Amino acid sequence: MQNIPHFTKSSLFLLVIFLAACKKDNSTLKIDLLIPKPMAVTKGNGAFDLLHSTSIYTSQGNKEVAFIANYLADKLRPATGYPLVVSTNAIPEDNFISLDLVSDASLGEEGYQLTVDGASVKLLANKPAGLFYGIQTLRQLLPAQIEFASNQKGIEWKIPAVSIKDVPTYSWRGSMLDVARHFFSVEDVKKYIDYMALYKMNVLHLSLSNDQGWRIEIKSWPNLAIHGGSTQVGGGKGGYYTQEQYKEIVAYAQKQYITIVPEIDLPGHINAALASYGELNGGITLVPEKGRINLSTNTGEVGGKNKPTELYTGIEVGFSTLQYNQEATFRFVNDVIRELSSITPGEYIHVGGDEARVTKKEEYIKFINKFYEIVTANGKKMIGWEEISQADIKGDIIAQHWDSPSYPKMAVEKGGKVLMSPAPKVYLDMQYDSTTKLGLHWAAYIEVKDSYDWEPTTLVEGIAKENIIGVETPLWTETISTMKEIEYMLFPRFPGIAEIAWSKPEGRNWDEYKVRLAAHGKRFDVMGINYYKSKQVPWEK
Repeated sequence: MQNIPHFTKSSLFLLVIFLAACKKDNSTLKIDLLIPKPMAVTKGNGAFDLLHSTSIYTSQGNKEVAFIANYLADKLRPATGYPLVVSTNAIPEDNFISLDLVSDASLGEEGYQLTVDGASVKLLANKPAGLFYGIQTLRQLLPAQIEFASNQKGIEWKIPAVSIKDVPTYSWRGSMLDVARHFFSVEDVKKYIDYMALYKMNVLHLSLSNDQGWRIEIKSWPNLAIHGGSTQVGGGKGGYYTQEQYKEIVAYAQKQYITIVPEIDLPGHINAALASYGELNGGITLVPEKGRINLSTNTGEVGGKNKPTELYTGIEVGFSTLQYNQEATFRFVNDVIRELSSITPGEYIHVGGDEARVTKKEEYIKFINKFYEIVTANGKKMIGWEEISQADIKGDIIAQHWDSPSYPKMAVEKGGKVLMSPAPKVYLDMQYDSTTKLGLHWAAYIEVKDSYDWEPTTLVEGIAKENIIGVETPLWTETISTMKEIEYMLFPRFPGIAEIAWSKPEGRNWDEYKVRLAAHGKRFDVMGINYYKSKQVPWEK
């Protein structure tokens, strides 16, 4: 110690203590950084070391559980380089991960119990979905580098000792992706599904039609996709999903316990269909002029009854409608709902119903009532935007709240349920602030705190938890055309909205959450996510 400059023995001692603290296993901190926040967490001592010899074990001859075990192995193998053999043989004495189902009603359909100590990682659930969500927690307990797609040498793969019991607050934890304004490939949608799965979301609402494009093949009306899907906002190429491609998306989502809810927007937002089949056009008088809709100078001379409208590539809304008394209208609606229902295993069909500004109110109500009959006849339940509350809705209908508080109140009074998607809070196509180049701001500028700092049960007076089926965050794509742009608008707001849908409100507050979110920045970096580095978040360096 004689020749060490600038240090006294006491200061050197403090430095050693400081360096030792810095060297301390960072995995012990990850328990406090989980998103969504678990219901109950008890910290243990030490950590589980994921090693080359670690195996994954399930005792049950259940194909679904075996699939989930292999899903976990597939998530962990690339970065670790470990074989992580999945087995149903005799459980080893130590250094194993086990997944099993137990009869525990307190865990419900999606809850899980995760116990980690130095010898093992044990994941239990009442249903397979709970095992899947427990795996997402397990991923977050590992270093962020676990998300790399290639072997990361020299990393200690430690999982902190902990006991977690976790059950979601809402059964519907969703996101909506608009593929109508701009079209996105099957692979883009799959990546979107992957992001949803990481944060325990379970419903992907796909907006498949709008004025600017029709994105799903309907075999009995082929021109909907061929012509109606040929363009997009700004006049780009557009595109559509064949029914086989749609089934591929559905199957991919199912493997991650995500239900696809398809939307065909009716009776408004329908210009792509009117442009594809003139017989659907009962004389629309609002027509595109230079990429916009000119409501003040329109004369009604362009288009006309039984003539197709022009394809539309602007972003105005509220100018198109089906005609209730047109012979082809319900032949069209019946065929579309029938074909879509036959390839959608989920229980819901979304009929849109928003911004039908040129549909006469009395006809609008008759439309929604008729849509309910058609959807029900095809073995599905109907969901629509909040305006459908004006119709004679039944108790099994869901009204998706986005704008006016009067509509969700109306829905509840009529026995319906409400899906919370308040535009000023969760519309992720809204700009973060006035400097954001992507997005719009008609609802609000939505910074990260704005998207997190709200509570569904206090948002609309008279709408209590028992009236709410869940939370859904939409991403409309008028200004969004690439996957990187999608990522920028989703992250970092997306995880916080997922937490609102999953976690108890009592444990949520912004000052605590922003620290957890900051730690996820490294995970975003590892995953190659193009995210907005909000100044509201103390990002780790």
